[in-house]
Order: sequence, then C-alpha cells, then structure tokens
Amino acid sequence: MVAARIGVLGGDGGVRDRALPRPAGGAGGTRARCLEPTASGARLSTTSRRRAQESRADLTQLPVDETSSRRGEYISVFFDAKQRRLAFATRGRDASTFKRFAEDLTQHGGDPAAITEVSMDMSKAFQAGVRTQCPQARISFDPFHVVQLANDAMDQVRRAETRQAPELKGSRWALLKSTSNWNTKQIQSMHLLQRSGLATARAWRLKEALRSVFREAITRAQAQALLTAWISWARRSRLPAFKRLGQTVRSRLKGSLGHFGSGLSNGFLESMNGLIQAAKTRARGYRTDARLILMAYLVCGRLKHLPANPWVTAGKPG
Repeated sequence: MVAARIGVLGGDGGVRDRALPRPAGGAGGTRARCLEPTASGARLSTTSRRRAQESRADLTQLPVDETSSRRGEYISVFFDAKQRRLAFATRGRDASTFKRFAEDLTQHGGDPAAITEVSMDMSKAFQAGVRTQCPQARISFDPFHVVQLANDAMDQVRRAETRQAPELKGSRWALLKSTSNWNTKQIQSMHLLQRSGLATARAWRLKEALRSVFREAITRAQAQALLTAWISWARRSRLPAFKRLGQTVRSRLKGSLGHFGSGLSNGFLESMNGLIQAAKTRARGYRTDARLILMAYLVCGRLKHLPANPWVTAGKPG
C-alpha cells in the first residue's frame, strides 16, 4: 500500500495533510496529492481578519437579540441600527454578553457610554447588562416581543380550554395570524368563535388590542394612554395568563413606551436572524459557535474590508 495524501481543513481554517491508504501501482506508484483548501474555511479565516479593521466609532443605537445556535443553546447578536449591520455576536444570552460587547466595541474605536438607545426583549439579563455596561442608554422593548408575550398568553388560554371545547382544535394558526391573512375557512371559524363566548375569544381580542397599540399610536402620550387602558382591561379579564401579562407590562411600562420616543425596533434584526439561520441550515449546522458567529459576520456584518469577489464579473468601464 502506498500512502496518498489529501489536504483537509483544520480548526483554524488552514489546510492540513492527511494520509489515506491507496493501492500500490497506478501511474508509476507516485503519490497523489490534493491540497486545495475548502472555500468555506478560506472565507471564515478572511472574515475574522477583515473584521478586526472595522470601526464602530459612530455606534449609538443598539438593537439586541438572541438566535439559536443549536438546540437549547444561543448566541447574542448586537446590531448597529443606523448602518443596519451586525456589530458583535457572542455565545450565551446573559448579562455577561454585554461586558464582552463593551470590550469589543472599545477595541473597534467605539464608546459604550456613547450608546443612547438599546432595543431588546424583556430579558432581565439583558436589562442588567445595559445598566452596567451602557449606563447612558435608554431601554426600549421591541414591539414584536411585547406582542409575542400576548400571543403566548392567548395560546395558554386556548390549550387549557380545548379540553372542554373541542371546536377549538385546529384554530391555533388562525388565532395567531393577522386578520388580513385569513382564508375563507378561517374567517368563518373566527366569526363563530367570536359569537361563542369562550375565554379564547376574549384572549384573542386582548391580544389584538395590544397589537393595535403599537400599530396605531404615534406619540408617546397616545401610547401611554392606550397601554394604561389595556393593562386595566387585562387585569380585569379573569384570564390568569393575561392578568400576569398585564402586571408584566405595567412593571415595564417605561421600556414599553421607549419605542415611541426613539422609533427603534428589532424589525430588521429579525430578518437578519433569518439570514443567520439560513446559513446554518445550508451548512447542516456548525461544529462550534465560533464558526457560526464568523459566518454571521460574513452574511450580516457588511464588512468594508473584504477582498473583491473573484466570481463576480466586473462591469464594463464607461
């Protein structure tokens, strides 16, 4: 047997030789050699080097969220709202992620004290991180995440009531969808639901009322009046899930109103998370979070110092 060798991608993105058994003979018994590096390894290695050249000196508005890296594990993603690009990503979703963000921001010419607005969900860990690392920043809770809490509360009511009301089976998607997206069957079933007197019907109306606050209110004063009325309704609803949600919104009213002052939200960030998850799906997952984070920088970071794509044909001059 004569050893053939093939180049394989190492953990740092470089190429390693690996011996493979090969029958003797062939073209004079010479060794075959393949040292062509994989494209993904080269891209990730380049991404890491080029990101070190990026400046974050003008970062002042910071949407923050987490996205799944694998089942039960997450990475936190920090975006530049003005440039709509990924500024930093790190493993975990606790308060320490903000410490790592602040250190990275300083290394790239930014100042954590210069951040004026942070948009996020109602995570207590994220709130603690903001207060510690970005003391000048105002917290605003993203409207999508606030309404998502109402969706969760409504689904709790529906699941509990389905045991006594079998007609609710199959209604979950109609309850969650926007009314403008209902098909004919869903319009009919929701019409019957509103005439039924079931608790799920009240839960749906509460959820839609909260959504309308963020859709229709223009000023902070309008939003405060509407949210205060909604909290009162939720606490008198006789629905435990919504009574708890009403108390949650009341205790975090200042952050819930922050969106109407800054206009900051995580809307574009959700689409960026979709790009990250799509990249993970194409790769059939990544062995380490570090690899996923580097790919996130590549697809969402809008890095300014990457080399020109050799596969894109340059346009004709003039």
